[in-house]
Amino acid sequence: MASSTLPPEKNHRLKSILGGSAGNLVEWFDWYVYSAFGLYFAPVFFPKGNATAQLMSVAAVFAVGFLMRPIGAWVMGIYADRHGRKSGLTLSVTLMCAGSFLIAITPGFATIGWIAPALLILARLMQGLSVGGEYGASAVYLSEMAGKSRRGFFSSFQYVTLIAGQLLALGVLLLLQSTLDTAQLDAWGWRIPFAIGGVLALVVFRIRRGLLETESYQNAKADGTPKSSGWLLFSKYPREAFTVLLLTAGGTLAFYAYTTYMQKFLVNTSGFSRESATLIMTAALALYAAFQPAAGALSDRIGRKPLMVGFGIAGVLCTVPIFTVLETATNPYLAFGLVVASLFIVTGYTAINAVVKAELFPAHVRALGVALPYALANMMFGGTAEYVALWLKNEGMERGFYWYVTAMIGVSLIVYLRMKDTRTHSQIIED
Repeated sequence: MASSTLPPEKNHRLKSILGGSAGNLVEWFDWYVYSAFGLYFAPVFFPKGNATAQLMSVAAVFAVGFLMRPIGAWVMGIYADRHGRKSGLTLSVTLMCAGSFLIAITPGFATIGWIAPALLILARLMQGLSVGGEYGASAVYLSEMAGKSRRGFFSSFQYVTLIAGQLLALGVLLLLQSTLDTAQLDAWGWRIPFAIGGVLALVVFRIRRGLLETESYQNAKADGTPKSSGWLLFSKYPREAFTVLLLTAGGTLAFYAYTTYMQKFLVNTSGFSRESATLIMTAALALYAAFQPAAGALSDRIGRKPLMVGFGIAGVLCTVPIFTVLETATNPYLAFGLVVASLFIVTGYTAINAVVKAELFPAHVRALGVALPYALANMMFGGTAEYVALWLKNEGMERGFYWYVTAMIGVSLIVYLRMKDTRTHSQIIED
């Protein structure tokens, strides 16, 4: 039995899509702020001693948050399937808000001893759960709320806001560095971005409380379909879940190689100053954000498969040459052009991966089906990209990383070639 609820008015639908996207931006701003300001708060939360050891402790806590993402995807994916996409999005931003405020107000090690790092770990656990659940809930919400003819375009804003969150965190860092001296940043200035993130999350919480629920969820609830669970996902939809894992593997590895690792590569291998590398990456990421809706709109016209296959072929052919030329690049304009080229290539994945995954699953298991395999692939390949790259460089085999990225893109390319185009074989039946 279908729900009698009519599809939302176009303006209400657009408002809901923008509300979902804004929340994604804030979530990723809060996530990236931890990495951006780690240099400043490391001595606050951990015992005095070697600065490198303190930074390693901060990195270890960051990794704890990363490892929580599959758990967040599992728990909150089920929650969003059972209680609604709106409820999942609201819970997600609540956890991120709590984590940000906790970091902002927690006294340092000198005041409360080992309770300080314990509270930092607790905050990152909450944020890891939040980010793990946010991807699936927001991907499904944006895909379900958009009409069929513009689903690729609107779902692409998930990565627009992800990139914007990263750029906003970088912008806050640059602003505080220009207005506060190092002593002020070390003492209290680093708390400002976490407080900002918490306040923004409160605003988004209010926005998300007013979002419309999707028709797909309402129909699934009215039809009495089986409740989402890990057992249901892997027993009834193992092919779809495995497809998501493999199509994500090459894409997420390429994304982290071309974005977060690329900045370190420009400094450590190409020889650019940190300031020059930051400017190159900031400008390139701004262009990259602009690529996403254009590619999403193109997928609404020609299908999802051509873009993903295009990414796969170009990634296999161009990854090694791009990194190899960048090794000896001294001209910042050449480096910028090569970085933009790599980001243009991976746009074929990032712009549409959310909608492709959402279109693979029926509504009652969609949030979990999108979130959990993605989180597992992201943990295995995206989260380890920088470590693998630096380890190979340290072992004198830096170019091995280029071939590793190429090989994983090749694995995903095989999946892209074999799968049906989800635009014409979509499990999202409501418009």
